[in-house]
Amino acid sequence: MLDVRRLRLLRELARRGTIAAVAEALAFSPSAVSQQLGVLEREAGLPLLERTGRRVRLTPAGEDLVRHAEAVLERLERAEADLAEARSGLAGALRVGSFPTATRAIVPAALATLARRHPRLEPMVSETDPAAVAHALRAGDLDVALVHEYDFVPGQREPGLTTEPLYGEAMYLAAPAAPAATPPGPPVRPGTPHDAGRDQGAVLRTHAEAPWITATPGTLCHAMTVRACQAAGFTPRVRHQVDEFATVLALVAAGQGVAVVPQLGITGADHAVDLTRLLMERRTLLAFRSGAGAHPAVAAFGAALRAAVPPELASPRAEA
Repeated sequence: MLDVRRLRLLRELARRGTIAAVAEALAFSPSAVSQQLGVLEREAGLPLLERTGRRVRLTPAGEDLVRHAEAVLERLERAEADLAEARSGLAGALRVGSFPTATRAIVPAALATLARRHPRLEPMVSETDPAAVAHALRAGDLDVALVHEYDFVPGQREPGLTTEPLYGEAMYLAAPAAPAATPPGPPVRPGTPHDAGRDQGAVLRTHAEAPWITATPGTLCHAMTVRACQAAGFTPRVRHQVDEFATVLALVAAGQGVAVVPQLGITGADHAVDLTRLLMERRTLLAFRSGAGAHPAVAAFGAALRAAVPPELASPRAEA
């Protein structure tokens, strides 16, 4: 009989590529991971791994077994959801991952709703970059998480995970409110009807020679700004790399550059910043392990989140 815990290790190896990465993610020693995978090979009765330098590649039999492992782990999530539903009431920890703007604007109201409806449930929120969510969910470090994607950085389908759309946000170009740096046309403040005829590329190209403020490399927010500018015909000259949008806007107000920020990130922008609405959008989704959507705690958190979404945010697009 194949051991489920070893199947989980094999799946993580397929995603991460090295035994050291699997060991770090799951808090094992590399030797323990190697030993357990060796036992799994003996259980399977044929080679599952091939070593190529420092990396380990799955054999065809190993890749086939990973596909079975995904199905087995999903069924186990569904079984756990059924058992949780059969219990009386929700209780215990629910580990939630969230990114900063959602943590500030959406999550507190959702937690208040959960506290009223399910007082024995203990949600535990940790800020997690969306790029790290997939590994954290598969490793069991999180039960549910908020993630986002942009028009220029679409989300990648992650094996073993399911996502559900929550809401969409408009994107704004933030620029210093000096006449020389103001793009053509009037700035558009949040809540103003979207000008669908506006040329986004022209707006961005107005600032092609300006210094730019982006998020740190490796984040979806950084990739979004760079790709949007490249689609407009230039590569931004990055001066500052800052992840917190309030700080980004403070730098813009100080004349330190321009930036692209989402709707939830422009709260508190002062008069020294012009905000021009762009055609692009950021979409937020709820992510969890496949099969866990029916778990009462996950479902309750999802319902509380939807109730907490401000009415001014757009409905998510169907393809999200």
